Amino acid sequence: MQPVSSGPVLPASPSPGSRVTVRIVEETSERLTVRRSIVAPVELARDRGAMVTVWRRGGMGYCASADLSADGLARAAAVADRWAQTVERHGVFDGLDLRTLPEAAPLPVATAAFAEPMPERGALIALLRAESEAMRIDPRIVSWTAQLRLVRRQQSLWVDASPRSHEAVQIVEPNLEATAAEGAVSQTRSLGGQYNGFCRQGGFEVIRASGLVGGGLRVAREALALLAAPECPSGARDLLLMPDQMMLQIHESIGHPLELDRILGDERNFAGGSFVSLEMFGRYAYGSPLLDVSFDPGVPGELAGYASDDEGEAARKVWLIRGGVLQRPLGGALSRARAAAIGTPLEGTANARAVGWHRPAIDRMANLNVEPGDTPFAAMVASVERGVLMRTNVSWSIDDARNKFQFGCEWGQLIEDGRLTTVVRNPGYRGVSATFWRSLAAVGDAASVEVHGTPFCGKGEPGQVVRVGHASPPCLFRGVDVFGGAG
Repeated sequence: MQPVSSGPVLPASPSPGSRVTVRIVEETSERLTVRRSIVAPVELARDRGAMVTVWRRGGMGYCASADLSADGLARAAAVADRWAQTVERHGVFDGLDLRTLPEAAPLPVATAAFAEPMPERGALIALLRAESEAMRIDPRIVSWTAQLRLVRRQQSLWVDASPRSHEAVQIVEPNLEATAAEGAVSQTRSLGGQYNGFCRQGGFEVIRASGLVGGGLRVAREALALLAAPECPSGARDLLLMPDQMMLQIHESIGHPLELDRILGDERNFAGGSFVSLEMFGRYAYGSPLLDVSFDPGVPGELAGYASDDEGEAARKVWLIRGGVLQRPLGGALSRARAAAIGTPLEGTANARAVGWHRPAIDRMANLNVEPGDTPFAAMVASVERGVLMRTNVSWSIDDARNKFQFGCEWGQLIEDGRLTTVVRNPGYRGVSATFWRSLAAVGDAASVEVHGTPFCGKGEPGQVVRVGHASPPCLFRGVDVFGGAG
């Protein structure tokens, strides 16, 4: 993919003293699906356009345009300027000079590296057909699907007509899914979760790491094992969460509560607020002393990696939670400026992000990771007298303060007297974010870390669905309320 920076003629500032940023995004995608061993039509899509933002002393405005001609971008800048003047006139950002927010120093071009080139489409479809056929091992397998989505995305950002950043990535989303049914009971087992929990930036090495190659038979066998398994028992037990479920736990009960715009009240009308308040940063015991959480867009291959956010702020690794204590929010430059204006200056993150060219950037998660500890997986299992191992998210529910939650998983296995024993179906657990993380008793070592993510993080009004990465080792929690399909 060639940088889009060679094409557009950028608009000048529409009015004296204002600044202009232009973000151009081009994204192409293809989805390959083999469902019940039948190859579905290939789905292809292409999307390209620009978001033009005008920054005035006391206001900002934006306008999206699919017309990338000089006239089209100039018209968009004029509309954005009118909105910025309206915002300024109504005093929305009194006390702030928004012109200081966009960073102008250029960043190096960033292109995601990957070791293995992707095979031609025909070879990929043949791979999916083979894995689909491998799932047809029993008449009780009533539905089976092999799927792969590839996205190629490039984005360029200019500040005051000077290039700020250009990034190009390839995103790989493989999955397998098998459903087994007998009588009134059905169970589904998937490769990375029914909401594509295994997705990364890269090439064919992502498909290899996902377990898709040779994974069809395993997924089908596990679906049949769940069909025959007893319900997960209910009651207080130790809970060992594997990385593909830790992904959801991090996302819902750390990521969303720490988004600064939520804390400031911006999201309450649509996606809810947060139990976290501004006064908690630097002092609140979010988890046990074993909990270290980083914001790190620089992890190679993780789904939401980037060199700068969508407003041009350079990204770097920072600590959100250190030794269990809450350190900083997920707050981009605008939200931090708003917090400072009401007397709470905070360090934040470069996480102003948008789903595409047609949406403005808001505070979003990117790569949000639980850092490894020093406990091997076998030692965690051995330390449990009565517990449940759970993996692969299948359902979630959490209140609009991102505090009380209830999550379900595809796969459960009892831990009895330090050993993994019976497979159980419909495992679930519930808790309260404000106390759940304090029950963290062990964190897996570096050898047990897995990199996952989701392409379906929704937020904002109008809505935006962005890609988010989460890496984690297995984690052990004590005395959690677990339950099975009966509740």
